[in-house]
Order: sequence, then structure tokens, then C-alpha cells
Amino acid sequence: MKPFTLLLLLLFGSITAQNSITGKIISEDQQPVPSAIISLLNTETSGFIKGELSDDLGNFQFKNIKNGSYMLMITSLGLKDYKSEAFVLSNNDKSFSNIIMLEDSAELDEVTIVAEKPMIEVRADKTIFNVAGTINAIGDSGFELLRKAPGIIIDNSDSIIVEGKTGVLFYIDGRPSVLRGSDLVNFLKTLQAADIESIEIITQPSSRYDAEGNAGIINIILKTDKSLGTNGTVASSLTIGDFARTSNSISFNNRNKKTSIYGTYNNFFGKSTGFINLNRTQNETNFNARTESVFDSNRNNIKLGFDYYANKKSTFGIIINGNFNNSNSESDSRTPITPSGANNPSEVLVAGSDSKNRTSNLFTNINYRFKDTLGHVLNIDLDYGKYDSERENLQPNRYFNGDETQVLSENIVFFDTPIDISIISGQIDYEQNFLKGILSLGVKYSKVNTENSFDAYDRTNGNNDLDESQSNDFNYDEQISAAYFNYSRKLDKLNLQFGLRMENTISDGQLESNQVNANNRVKRNYTNWFPSGGITYQMNQKNSLALIYSKRIQRPNYQSLNPFQYRIDELSFRQGNPFLQPQYTDNIKLSHTYNYRLTTSLSYSFISDFFAQVTEAVGDDQNFIIQRNVADQKIINLGISYPTKFNDWWRIYFSVNAYRSIYEATNPDFVSTRQNTLSLYAQNTFKLPKAITFEVSGWYSSPSVWGGTYETRSLGSLNLAFQKKFMDNKLTARLGFNDILFTSPWRGTTRFGDLFIDGNGGSDSRQIRFSATYNFGRNEIKKVRKRKTGIEAEKNRID
Repeated sequence: MKPFTLLLLLLFGSITAQNSITGKIISEDQQPVPSAIISLLNTETSGFIKGELSDDLGNFQFKNIKNGSYMLMITSLGLKDYKSEAFVLSNNDKSFSNIIMLEDSAELDEVTIVAEKPMIEVRADKTIFNVAGTINAIGDSGFELLRKAPGIIIDNSDSIIVEGKTGVLFYIDGRPSVLRGSDLVNFLKTLQAADIESIEIITQPSSRYDAEGNAGIINIILKTDKSLGTNGTVASSLTIGDFARTSNSISFNNRNKKTSIYGTYNNFFGKSTGFINLNRTQNETNFNARTESVFDSNRNNIKLGFDYYANKKSTFGIIINGNFNNSNSESDSRTPITPSGANNPSEVLVAGSDSKNRTSNLFTNINYRFKDTLGHVLNIDLDYGKYDSERENLQPNRYFNGDETQVLSENIVFFDTPIDISIISGQIDYEQNFLKGILSLGVKYSKVNTENSFDAYDRTNGNNDLDESQSNDFNYDEQISAAYFNYSRKLDKLNLQFGLRMENTISDGQLESNQVNANNRVKRNYTNWFPSGGITYQMNQKNSLALIYSKRIQRPNYQSLNPFQYRIDELSFRQGNPFLQPQYTDNIKLSHTYNYRLTTSLSYSFISDFFAQVTEAVGDDQNFIIQRNVADQKIINLGISYPTKFNDWWRIYFSVNAYRSIYEATNPDFVSTRQNTLSLYAQNTFKLPKAITFEVSGWYSSPSVWGGTYETRSLGSLNLAFQKKFMDNKLTARLGFNDILFTSPWRGTTRFGDLFIDGNGGSDSRQIRFSATYNFGRNEIKKVRKRKTGIEAEKNRID
């Protein structure tokens, strides 16, 4: 027991007395004053010590304050400034009961707020990209907006890369995202930039967060938490590429003394195009596939939230999120098949694909939150989610002779592949002051059930005949139980934080089919421990250092475990891997921040059991795509971001990431590779006459490795945008031009075993966009509360 006591003293002990200052701010009519700015000043030096904001109930708290003589200065829009009497802390806490702030007699209608949020805010635990700081977000979707955020890259397969790593856990407004894979991309493409307040990049989450996500967390904060009273935003945009498409949104918030109701609706309608060319060499034969596609989408998202403020300490809330997608795609593919040494193809495969996809997602969260002035916080979340997908795909395949004058054979297939996923989750988080710091504890339980049906039909004379050799049902159940603790404390110029998270995973995947399959059932039961911690050192007012470590996990998406085949065309298909193991990542990061703007970071990550997307040969002419644990990956990343202002009419922002990826093969067919990659995003913003703003922006990525197998060439985009505000800044109009030089399409090569592919692809990324945004209602500071729910990681793994 003595060694344990000594350890506690070493970890938490301090020779400097630390005190706390608490209080509550109210108005003349006894209503709480939220978001007031409280400044703690030293009366002996008149120096600023620390600042805080009051919460929704008007409460505030300063922690870990040294002995000394102090005073408070409090400001809030529409209220007179408050200045307290001097008080002394000498090994004692100070509490202010009800600080009454008087109404300012000045006419608020005459006050114009001219301050702007910085584009980039760097904090100890995250980097914040404020969307309002860039006009080139005109008409952008939430997905396209990610490319502008510091340290984020979107590769040729729409995968999100953060500091050189894939595998990101998404939050939406502090809550879990709905999907992953193509469905997540579609959801983010429906969101408008006008609906997004900011994007938070958390590369080293603490033990309070789910351990899922190799590259950390991206939290998209929506503009749903505005002001007291009623207010909102209406936005619409028109994008013209090969086709025209539109997106629209409306968000609102209404709040009174006891309740708050808020919501958002947004949609996307229209067509887009894409192309992919895969020149494959296999068994001394060349397959030169050229595919063009047209996508027609109708996507709708809706969110409704309600909060009830029972008393000063307790709040109840409910959130309902719905995502509905009805999309069709038509693809035409032509594949000349040429034997090695021949000048002309021996035959040509002409294939098509007519797909219909209807998805419906509904997720509900019920929340209770307790918080008092003594630092006790209790948060309880109950979640239920339901995901339904109906997918139909018609694939006619016709083989012609080399001159395409005669049909050699024909095979028409039809696939019906519905998916049902249900998720339940419960989470309890508790926080209190402990040993001059803050101790957090929590538990979580989640259960996921997925039902996948894969019915393949041969179509003859318009009739569908079930092909039992290609059909199956795959059910997957997963339970995750988790518990964590986290402790943080401030010691003079040091901020210390450490924690440990335990997650136990029990899973059972079962395949039901008429074929004998050795992989028909895979059961697992494993427990992992995820430590995390960090030290932040405030060297002086302008310089700070941070050293942070975390261990994380990336579990396979549910559908990627299904061992059966998803046909792309007659010669190519996808196949799941029931033996795919999770991959684990150890991250360590050292960062320096100067003047709260210039951020430089150096990070190292080791990923064990990396699962790559590999293409393997089958027989003489077929190939399939599958995920396999084929290597260990090492990543060294240097990141720099800097927003600055040259003068009143010109400001610039740039973000650079230079990283080295090392893939060390653990599979004999996988080729070990190393790649240095440079990615950057930069923008110049100019204030022109007549209150017009002009912006030039662009991104660039040097040659890199995609999915562990594709070695891709450099790509980038140059964009221009103009902005003009009207009606006292309530109406904003924007005109933009994206990918002017059409340099964003990708090109790369891959080799696995005896198979070699030279591919390229892209979309109609060269576009003209027009958007208009109108803000209505009151413009006060009182906000609805933000909260996250307990269903984060599970929803992210729906593919």
C-alpha cells in the first residue's frame, strides 16, 4: 500500500496551493446569462490571468488558481460590464452566489459586430477549421469541405487521410456519424457548407472517446445551435459540371427559458459523371477496361432535437436523425482482350451496369445531463439506430469477336442485395474534481446486428432464375463492452492528462448458403487496452509545446467480413474476408504552437496488421478485390499550418503535410514499398471595392500510395470564388469555379503476385457554382447545448 500511496503523491502532488473560483451570473429578471466572458485579473500587477465563458445556466468556474489577490471582469453583449471587488485566495476557494448584470441602455440595433473568427484555431486537444473563414466553401458539400481542412487529404477512392493515415471516426455535431464507405460519403455530400459551423480534427483522442479510428476523430459542427428566441438559415446552391445539380437546406432554432427545439433539413438532387479505366495484365493477356458512369441522386437528411431544462442542474434531451437516399447509376464498360504479342484483340467484352440503391437510416438519442457548481457532471446516453438498404443491380455482359461484328456469348445477371443493420448503445460518463485535477470515469455497451442477403439471378428472356451457387445470407452480431478513466491536472505551466480504456469485443459471423464453405462461421472474443496521455507546456504567452500519445483500433466494416462475391462485371468482383483482423495503431505526436496561429507538428505512427485493398487473379481472366492483413505500416508526418493577415485587404492560409509511408510486407505476395508524399492546401483572400471578397485557393498531393497497393501520381485543383453580402449581411451570394485546370483525376499502378494494373479515374470536378445564404431571426449568443452520444464507432462501420 505504501508504494501505491507514494505513486499517487508523485503523480498528483504539488508544492503550490491551488484554489478554485466559482459563481453564477444572472440578469435583472433573474435569468441566467450564458456565454458571458469572465476575465480573472491580478490586482497587484493588473495582469490578465485566465478567461472563461459561463455555461447555459450562467455558471462559471476557474480551477487550479494560485494564492494571490484577484478581481473579476465580466462582459456580455447587451449588458453592462461588471467589475468585482478585490479578493484574496490563501488556500481557500472563492464562490460568488448570484452576480447580477444590468441591462445596457445602448440600442443594440445600432451595434455592428465586425470581429471575425479566425479560419484556424489551434487548441491543446484539437485543431478547429472555421468554415466562415473561407468563401471558397461556396456551394461545397461537407465532404468537399474536408479537403480544405488542415492535415486532411481525400484520395482517389474518396477515403479520408489524416496525417498520412486512413481510418477516421466521424462525429456529426458531437454525435456519431451515420455511415461509413459510400453511404457516409453520400451523407456528407448532402450537407452544405452553409450548414456547417466548423470542423474539428482530433488526431490524438483521450480515453474518454471510443478507441475506434486509426487516424483519430473528425467532428463536423453544424449550425444548429444559434440563439435565444427564433432564428435560422436558408441556403441553396446550383452546381454545373457535365450536368446541373442543386442542394438546399434550412436550419432553425427556437429557445425559451425552459425548452429548446432545433432542426435541420438538407437535400441534394441531380446527376454527376465519373470514369475509371483499368488496364490489367494477367496470364500474358491484356484486359483494357474503360468505364463511364452517370449517377442520379436524390438525397435527404433531417435532424430534430429537443432539450428540456428541468432546473439549474438537470437537462433532458432527445435527438432524431434521418438520412434517406434514392440513387440510380448507369455504367457502360468496354474491355478489349488482347493476348500477349498480338496487335488486335481476340474478343471484346461490352458490359453494362444499371443499379438502384435505396437507403433509409434513422437514429435516436435520449440524453440526461447533470452538472452542479462543484464540478460534478453526470451524462447518460441511450441510443437506437436502424439502417435499411435495398440494392438492385442489372449487369448485361456480351462478348464480341475482335472486330465487334459478332456476338460470341451473352450472360445477363441480376442481383438483389438488401441489408438490415440495427444498433443499440448505452453510455454513462461521470466527472468530478479530484486531487486538484479532474477525474473522468465511464462505461459503455453496444450491440450490433447485421443481416445481409445476397441473391444472384440469371436473366433469360426477361425471367430471373435464382442461382443458388452464387447466393447466400450472412448474419453478423457484435457486442462491445468498454470502461475508461481519464485524469487531467494543471501544474503551473504544465497541463497533464492520462487515461486508460478497456474494450472487450465479442463477434459472431455466420454464412448460410447451399454451398460447402469452410469459412461459414467465424467467432471472436478479444479484449484490448488503450492507453493515452499527454503533456502541454505553456512556455510563455506566445509559445506552447504538446506531447501526446494514444493507441487506437480499426475494426473491419461489417459488410467486408461477408465471404461471398459482389460482381463488378463478368471479369471482376469484390469478395469479403471473414478472417480479416482489426488493425492497431500507436500514435505519438509532438507539436509547437506560436501565437495561437502557426502550428508545427511531428508525429509517428505504427500500424500493425494493416489491411490493404488488394486485387488478386482468379484463373486465366478473372480478378477480384479483397481486403487482407498484408503488412505493417510506419508513418512519419511533418505538419505545418499558418493563417496570417498581411494587411486589411489580404490574408493567406496554408497547410502542409509531408509524410513518409513505409509498408513492410507480412504476406509473400505483397510488395514492400516506401513512399514520400507532400500535400498542401493554400488560399489567398482579398477584399475588393464595393464589399466584394475574392479568393484564390488550391490543393496539391504529390505521388503517394493508396490502400497500401496503388502507387498514384500527383494531382491537385485550382479554385476561384467571389462573395458579396447584402441586407445588413443577412444575405450572402457566392460564385465559384472549381478545378479550373481539371487536374484532380487520379492515376496509379498496382501489382499483387502476377497481376499488374495501370489505372486512372475521376469525375466531372471542373464546375461552376452559385450559392445564396439567408440568415433570419434574432442574433443573440445563447446557444443550444452540444452533446455527443454513445453510438459513435458502431454507426461509422456501416459500409
